[in-house]
Amino acid sequence: MKWGKRLGAAVVGMAAVLGVVTAPAQAVTAAAAPDISLANVKAHLSALQTIANQNGGNRASGRPGYPASVSYVAQKLRDAGYNVTLQSCTSCAGSNQNIIAEWPQGDANQVIMLGAHLDSVSAGPGINDNGSGSASILEVALTLARENPTMAKRVRFGWWADEESGLRGSKFYVNSLPQTERTKIKTYLNFDMIGSDNWGYFVYDDIASVKAVFDEYFRTIGIQTEGDTEGDGRSDHASFKSAGIPVGGLATGAGYTKSAAQQQKWGGTAGRAFDSCYHRACDTLSNIPDTPLEKNGDAIGYAVWKLAVGTSTGPDFSIGLSPASGTVQAGQSATVTVNTTTTSGAAQAVSLSASGLPAGATATFNPASVQSGGSSTLTIATSASTPNGTSTITVTGDGTSVDRTAQYTLTVGDVSVRTFTNGTDFALNDYATVNSPITSSATGTATSPVKVSITGTHTCSEDLRISLKAPDGSTYSVKATGSLPCTDLGTRTYSVPVTNEAASGTWTLVLYDAYAQDTGTLDSWTITV
Repeated sequence: MKWGKRLGAAVVGMAAVLGVVTAPAQAVTAAAAPDISLANVKAHLSALQTIANQNGGNRASGRPGYPASVSYVAQKLRDAGYNVTLQSCTSCAGSNQNIIAEWPQGDANQVIMLGAHLDSVSAGPGINDNGSGSASILEVALTLARENPTMAKRVRFGWWADEESGLRGSKFYVNSLPQTERTKIKTYLNFDMIGSDNWGYFVYDDIASVKAVFDEYFRTIGIQTEGDTEGDGRSDHASFKSAGIPVGGLATGAGYTKSAAQQQKWGGTAGRAFDSCYHRACDTLSNIPDTPLEKNGDAIGYAVWKLAVGTSTGPDFSIGLSPASGTVQAGQSATVTVNTTTTSGAAQAVSLSASGLPAGATATFNPASVQSGGSSTLTIATSASTPNGTSTITVTGDGTSVDRTAQYTLTVGDVSVRTFTNGTDFALNDYATVNSPITSSATGTATSPVKVSITGTHTCSEDLRISLKAPDGSTYSVKATGSLPCTDLGTRTYSVPVTNEAASGTWTLVLYDAYAQDTGTLDSWTITV
């Protein structure tokens, strides 16, 4: 886990038409999750300890122990049949690598991703922070390969470089994803420190239905959980959350102190840190007990089988936004209709929220919750201090059994917009006139006088006459520019300045060819403000 000030939990949505969070709390027709072998997890931890011992006592990014850790994990995954990519993180210390491993089954457009940072601090080998998360998801990945169940969704794993100096590896990965690939990741689950010696059972509470998956498992073994606050913004899930990807995960605590109430709930020692060797040289194999490691490992396996194996059969809904984008000036508001549709099963209550707002902007829903099938009005109000730019706002519908998201692209800046569309490829014959209609529309301050120019190309003759007629009847002469005269056949560019013209409506581009030897084609023309 990264040391230092929290990075916050602001969310910037992804620029997609629709994002979908997998339905974690609904019934699934899937095989029961297998046991995740504690002995195998401990064997991976022993290997990481050995790597640290052989490389200066740590596995820090930019140090020799980190690439040795990458080599160990990547080889295990390749041997198991995973598609493995080593991604060079150019913004990481020492330009170290992320490991991305994907099991080649299931719907590639619906990805459940699990991740853990593989680096330690330079002070020690990092067996809890974060060998525990790295070894556990490695064994879950290998168990998935051995069991080879029928997959409803694609499962992808990531081991991140350089988390300890600012989440650099996971940020690099998320930022390198094309927008279409981001939208395929329906849930990201993070595991950072899940074997603390004075442990608690913390579940990320960013998305209620994702948290419910883990809570459901822990209830079956009689363990109460708490929402994780110590890790907010401090581990790799923040990189995904900031891109609008729904996140979840587990932790057992770091440097925070266990309370008396938590001692009553989980045992251990009140008044002492959850991990007494947090970011210290003593974070070795002797610092990590079996109990939290085993229970969290099985919880991870349960979540993978619940989210990705089998077919969802419970109630479901979708969210759509109309419009999906808008432009305002600072201080103005945008209004969006949020439509929900029940796609299977019974209707469910859906609570609405928005994230990824630019600075100085607020979002309100009327109403704030609906039954699936109902609609709400979202008002995004900017302030005079809201900076110009484009933000993608994620609208989340938190249902009783599933969560769904949709994205709205908000541009704050000059809303003076004039658009023109024109006809294309009109045949132009001898002694003939062709009229190409051009539709103009204007909004905002574009309705005041503006300057317009028109450019286009045409294979011309010696007597090609071109004019542009505005909706108010004004006529502008269009003349060719370029080095060749129109007595020579060839492609020319024409332009005309149109000044102080504010008319909206149908413009007309008029061409007349009076050269008896020539025929040609009027190509597409464009008009720009």
